[in-house]
Order: sequence, then C-alpha cells, then structure tokens
Amino acid sequence: MLMDSFLSFLLLVFCGLALHFYYNAWIRPEKIRRKLRRQGIGGPPPAFLHGNMKEAKRFVWEEKAGRREEDQKIRHDYTSSIFPYFERWRNKYGPIFLYTMGNVPMLHVSHPDLVREMNLCKSLDLGKATYLQRTHEPLFGHGILKSNGDSWAYQRKIIAPEFYMDKVKGMVELMVDSALPLLKTWEKRIENEGGRAEINIDEDLKSFSADVISRASFGSSYSKGKQIFLKLYELKKAVSKPNFLVEITGIRCIPTRSNREAWRLNKEIRSLILEVVKEGSISEGRCLPENNLLQAILRSATDAGGGDAEDFVVDNCKNIYFAGHETTAVAATWCLLLLALHPEWQDRARAEVTELCAGLSPDAHSLLKMKMVCTLP
Repeated sequence: MLMDSFLSFLLLVFCGLALHFYYNAWIRPEKIRRKLRRQGIGGPPPAFLHGNMKEAKRFVWEEKAGRREEDQKIRHDYTSSIFPYFERWRNKYGPIFLYTMGNVPMLHVSHPDLVREMNLCKSLDLGKATYLQRTHEPLFGHGILKSNGDSWAYQRKIIAPEFYMDKVKGMVELMVDSALPLLKTWEKRIENEGGRAEINIDEDLKSFSADVISRASFGSSYSKGKQIFLKLYELKKAVSKPNFLVEITGIRCIPTRSNREAWRLNKEIRSLILEVVKEGSISEGRCLPENNLLQAILRSATDAGGGDAEDFVVDNCKNIYFAGHETTAVAATWCLLLLALHPEWQDRARAEVTELCAGLSPDAHSLLKMKMVCTLP
C-alpha cells in the first residue's frame, strides 16, 4: 500500500514536471506568436523544442558550402554571409518577421522607420530580453547591461557621469602606458625577423584592452584587475557551453559540471573585487584615496544609498569588462585590417599623427585634433 502511494506520488511529480516543461517549451511561446500573427506578422513555422534553430544552421552550412574559392575575399556586406537565414527570411516574409530560437520567440525588425521609432523610444518598458537575464546572470549579475526599468535608470544615473568626456580625457595617459609596451614588443619582433613579421594581433589587442580597463578600473591594483579579467574570461567560456536545460527553463541551480565551475569562478571573482575595494579604502571615515573607476562607482552607489553597494560594484565591474574588452579589441582589429587593405589611408593617418604629436606620445588635446584618425573606425 505504501509503495503504491509512493509510486502514485512520483507519477504526479513527473506529470507536473512534464506539464511545466511543455508549457515553457511550447504553450507560452505559442501564445506570444499568436498575438504577433494577429497583427499580421508572419515568419518561418517553428518546430517543437528547437524552433527555427535547425533551419538557421542549415542555411549557414549551405552558405559555407556554396561559397567558391574566389569569393573568400573580404566583403563589407558581411551580414548575408554570417546571418544567411535573416537574408532568406527577410526576402520571404518582409522586413518585419517572427522567428523562434529554442523556446524564445524573436521579432526581426529591419524596416528603417520602425527602427528609428524604436531608437527614439524612451519608455523604460522597452528593455532587455528577460531570458538573457536568466541565462547570463553569472556573467552580468544585475548590472546595467542586463537590468531594466527603474533599476537600469538608477544604475545609469550613477555610472554615466564616470564616462563623460572630462573623465575619459583623464584615461588617455593610461591607454598610452598600456600601448607603448605592446608597440615595443611588435617592433622588437619585426627587428628580430629581419624587417618583416607576421603577427597575430587578435590576442595582443584583447590583452591590451584588458590592461587599459584594469588600469582605469583598479588604479594601482591593476595587476589584480588583470587577474580578475582572466577569471571573467574563464567564466564566460563556462557559461557559453551549450546548456539546453538552462535555455528552456533558465534554471542554473542543478549542480552540473559547468554550473559548479561557474559558481566557483563567480565566488573567486567576487572575493577578488571586494579585496581590491577594501585595499583602496582607508580606515579613517569614508575617504577613498584612489581616483579610479571602481572607487568612483562605489562612492556614488554609497552616496545614493540604494541597494547593496557591494553587489552593485561587483556586478557592474563585470559589466564594464564585458562592455569594453572584446568590443574594443575587435573594433581596433577591424580598423587595422582596413588600414592594411588601404595603404593610402595609412599614409594619411601617419602624416596627421606625425604633424600633431611632433614625436611625442598622443594626449587628449592632440587626439581631439585628429580628424582623420578619429573617423577611421
């Protein structure tokens, strides 16, 4: 009798979990799709569980297979190569269409007037996707990049002043201090290889941007900042591993191998950041002597008196890293690639720098006068 009751209980639990999974995997997203269809928005029909992911992957493989050898040259219209499924769906369903990735319905908008209207919208109701908040929480916490509504407005009010032009000008010297050793390394390598060398600049520029951010964020503790960024990079790789259960449910409490690794790294990163904050503080009152980004954000958060200042600093330290690390490195890499493809623009940029800097390292004043260099990216 007891065994029968236990089996019945297990059956009820299993049925409940199955219904919950089915609701999240199909019923809830189908409700959203139905509302958009009633507004006349079409799109490729989704399949259960994977939505349109398999179709998108098939289009990518077809694009790669159909690309001939002579077509491997650099094309500025890269979207049709990287996102061929958008190109095909847009041709079939128009500039506004609905597609589904996993259990997440997505609205593709490429109509210029609607894009312009969305960019001008200042309503706090138009925010970031909630499913990304759940899946990316180990990386961004509740920082400004993933927050919405009043939380986003509050954080922006605190953080935005630290990136005004007068503050950025003060960071130029830090950027120069990070750039000079990198340039000397490249020069030495070219000299050692007889005047010509093939250099893979991708990793070098990622290290450079991480060095700049760590100097700006942590001041004299920038070496620990670089250690934090290395752990953040490991955390990004751990969270980026495919995890179908998390994508469907947003649950990260199951102690899988990748989840345990993410928890460990998160704990270590938090401890390191708070350690740097304490090192930058002095015991007398609330005086924070170092004029770096981390301490400025901590002062502002403490003065505002809202929320947990420690959580605020830890989450937004992660956000600053992800906002400025690979984005800056990729932009610089692309700029150097374009200069390599167009030597005449190299000559123009070099002549401008030579004229304005007169053999000295660039500063904020000379950078503002560099019209040619500043328009390159």
